[in-house]
Amino acid sequence: MIAAVDKDACIGCGACPEFCPEVFKMEDDGLAVAYTNPVPSEVEASAKDAADGCPTDAIHVD
Repeated sequence: MIAAVDKDACIGCGACPEFCPEVFKMEDDGLAVAYTNPVPSEVEASAKDAADGCPTDAIHVD
C-alpha cells in the first residue's frame, strides 16, 4: 500500500498523524506528508483510518 497527501487539499488539521503517526507527520509548512512508503502492513488499517478521517479527502491510500 502506498500513502499520499494532496498538499493542495490539505488544511493542516493534524488528524492524520493522530490516526497513524507511523506514516504521516506534519511538516514545517503546517501541512501533512506521508513519510513512510510503502505503508507497513501492520499499520495499513490505521493509514486507511487516517484517509477516512481526513476532512478534505487529501489522503489517498492504495
